[in-house]
Amino acid sequence: MTASLVAASPAQAILGGTESPHAYSFMGSFQPSYPAPPRPDGHGCGVEVLAPRWVLTASHCAGRNPTNAKTGVPEGWKVRVGSLDTTSGGEVAEVDHYYRLATNRDEGGFWGRDMALMHLRTSVKAMPVRIASTTPADNSPVRIMGWGMTCDDYQDPACFPRRLREADTVVQPTSACPSASSGELCIGSSDGSVTASNYDSGGPALVRENGQWAVAGVVSGPDESGKTLYTDVTRHADWINGIISGTHVPPDDRIPNVEGAANLGNCVGSVVSAPASRPQDPALLLTNGHCVEGQRPAPGAALVDQPADRQAPITDRHGYPKTTVRAVRLVYATMTGTDIALYRLDQTYAQLKAAGVKVFRLTSTPVRAGDPLTMAYTGDRLNCTAEAVVPHLREGGYQEDDSIRYATGDDCAPQHGMSGSALLAPDGTTVVGLHNTHNDAGEQCTDNNPCEVGPDGAVTSVRGRGYGQQVHMLAACLTAGSKLDLSHQGCTLTTATRRR
Repeated sequence: MTASLVAASPAQAILGGTESPHAYSFMGSFQPSYPAPPRPDGHGCGVEVLAPRWVLTASHCAGRNPTNAKTGVPEGWKVRVGSLDTTSGGEVAEVDHYYRLATNRDEGGFWGRDMALMHLRTSVKAMPVRIASTTPADNSPVRIMGWGMTCDDYQDPACFPRRLREADTVVQPTSACPSASSGELCIGSSDGSVTASNYDSGGPALVRENGQWAVAGVVSGPDESGKTLYTDVTRHADWINGIISGTHVPPDDRIPNVEGAANLGNCVGSVVSAPASRPQDPALLLTNGHCVEGQRPAPGAALVDQPADRQAPITDRHGYPKTTVRAVRLVYATMTGTDIALYRLDQTYAQLKAAGVKVFRLTSTPVRAGDPLTMAYTGDRLNCTAEAVVPHLREGGYQEDDSIRYATGDDCAPQHGMSGSALLAPDGTTVVGLHNTHNDAGEQCTDNNPCEVGPDGAVTSVRGRGYGQQVHMLAACLTAGSKLDLSHQGCTLTTATRRR
């Protein structure tokens, strides 16, 4: 379903189905190592072999590449085909390219076009399945199959079957699926007792033609009626055949260089060094103060030298994990004056350099109006400009000073989840600020609705405006050994009582 490789959501169990009595040569399990599906067997989606080096699946299954590219080269993706079991048997092949018919950014729309081809590094011997010759008529019999969930508990391994399951059902009129879009098939029993499930995404709707199976659709997502929406594969046979034959192969997307961004789950971080840093010093990771785990620093105060145990994968240039670091100490965090947090890591700068990890430098110069900035998110690089430096920014009881307001535009539209992204100077290596907030609803000074306060006290609040925070004051507070000294000359950070 739509959530099969995304977030966990309630899913109907595979009702009316049974374990398949025999394997289907063309049926396979897509098993990406990144992002790894949260189930013991590693299964993420269904695939169907169309040619010795080509499999068909849903676009959203191939859409969890880090940069949401439409066409490109993955890392750590494989398929197991021709087996009943997701963990053994059949043939295993690596995926070395993906081609998505549509993404959620396409002007032509995503629904009804949720389909992708994946190219295999080596050929498989499996007997391919043909594409159906035409859209199946209403009430046509179809067979559906997959390794989707059989119950709703994402913590229970028993809900994730390793053995292939199948069910026979029918194509319903599209009017029976209120969510159906053009190009989608409505499939399942009228009462919802036979349907697909989460982790069945990309799996087939099969029809019989000339005594053989043919694929008519692939699972896209659930319908509110309890039935399942399938992308109608027959409508896109020309697109499929053009790629497989090599006559109409889309070019690869230009992938932004996202090297060095650290994924903190709900936020982003980056490894930074200060002028006093030495290769043998424990490395430091910078993010927002509001991104710390547990209780946030109180207004007017800071957290200093606190316990921490937090893992963060750091991206390579294409957004895949280069290595994973562990934060072992929260050195400093505040949301007053600025919005920053600094963690000490379990590896030194020298160790990270040897692993090929990008290490950024901390600036000692404040951002000024007109400065060009690059926002270093884990899956993208946003081109921003400092439109103004705001004397005071207030949000939910906190106040930051000399905040950076971005010029509005399509190239700089931060979203939730981007907090902590480094703002880089034109050299691509110097961190001059941190993205931390944007105004969601136009409210004044509430959570997620920051407001500007001018020198005369005038309050301004504009929906959609994004802001970052200065970090230039941090370098003066760091000494050799990645130690924090709030009394060091030039250090102007908010202080707090040290607690262990």
